[in-house]
Amino acid sequence: MAASIFAAVPSAPPVAVFKLTADFREDADSRKVNLGVGAYRTDEGQPWVLPVVKKVEQMIANDNSLNHEYLPILGLPEFRANASRIALGDDSPAIKEKRIGSVQSLGGTGALRIGAEFLRRWYNGNNNTATPVYVSTPTWENHNSVFMDAGFKDIRPYHYWDAAKRGLDLQGLLNDMEQAPEFSIFILHACAHNPTGTDPTPEQWKQIAAVMKRRRLFPFFDSAYQGFASGSLDKDAWAVRYFVSEGFELFCAQSFSKNFGLYNERVGNLTVVGKDADNVQRVLSQMEKIVRTTWSNPPAQGARIVATTLSSPQLFDEWKGNVKTMADRVLLMRSELRSRLEALGTPGTWNHITEQIGMFSFTGLNPKQVEYMVKEKHIYLMASGRINMCGLTTKNLDYVAKSIHEAVTKIQ
Repeated sequence: MAASIFAAVPSAPPVAVFKLTADFREDADSRKVNLGVGAYRTDEGQPWVLPVVKKVEQMIANDNSLNHEYLPILGLPEFRANASRIALGDDSPAIKEKRIGSVQSLGGTGALRIGAEFLRRWYNGNNNTATPVYVSTPTWENHNSVFMDAGFKDIRPYHYWDAAKRGLDLQGLLNDMEQAPEFSIFILHACAHNPTGTDPTPEQWKQIAAVMKRRRLFPFFDSAYQGFASGSLDKDAWAVRYFVSEGFELFCAQSFSKNFGLYNERVGNLTVVGKDADNVQRVLSQMEKIVRTTWSNPPAQGARIVATTLSSPQLFDEWKGNVKTMADRVLLMRSELRSRLEALGTPGTWNHITEQIGMFSFTGLNPKQVEYMVKEKHIYLMASGRINMCGLTTKNLDYVAKSIHEAVTKIQ
């Protein structure tokens, strides 16, 4: 037999967060804690199906008018309209002036990919492989890969996390924007920055927008946690809405995995804000071609759940209550972990735990301390020191806090 035609294919390294979860499952230690998983968990450590989602799923199951015909290429119209509405706000001038459009996508990753493919082909001319794309240091690992795989050759970091201060490096960020070539693309986290949990304040966002406007830089927002971060849809969308009010043309990738708990339904949306309706329609016509050869048209179930919920005032209010339940539990775990670390006299400052927001916290633990946590304490977290606050429960808080205390005290 001849050698396989795939003989030269190297094994790709495993995706870190999924490898971490696999290692956790195989661990037989009764004390084990998973702080790496990127999903909400209840205080019992279990996944949570939102009550409003259960209710809407029953409504859909009992609706005999529905079928399994293809959706339009760009997706379910009522889903797209409502998804963009909650991102931009009911009173958005862009919506009133009909200069927005949207594309239903396979999760937030799909929205990023469709946006990236379009920008590489058509942004500021065509064939933009040399256009610099800036991502924060650090950022969600997929940001680099999505834009690289879309054909961009120049992916650059911009300053974001100040490790010494355990907070935002605003001056470094603004300096990088000042020095970026005109028309560079900047990937911005709308809220609950992943992985640091550190967001600019509204005043800092205004400074960022002013530099981006003057330097003619393109904002591509990634909004994966609207409502989930603070418990308020409006607060978590503040940055996106401010940029729109300042006249920016922009993209906003939305995910409904976290705030609806629809992780495996892959419900996403890409909102396009342009100068006028004509520009937006031409952009959507090209995005339609990209979607056609990527997934052809999107799945309906998750989009129907979101659209039904967002278009009913009663269900919408119920959903906001469900989202606040999740946000409040995360905020409680932050305050409880900080108070325990401070009570133990753990070296260093821990106020960043409560100053950060969203699902993730950048603890400040170094790779050796993380290794100690995993190997000696069976507490699984990312090598960067990022933890998912939802992995904390009232039952494991003391154990986790004492383990962090040990790690910081023993390992330098």
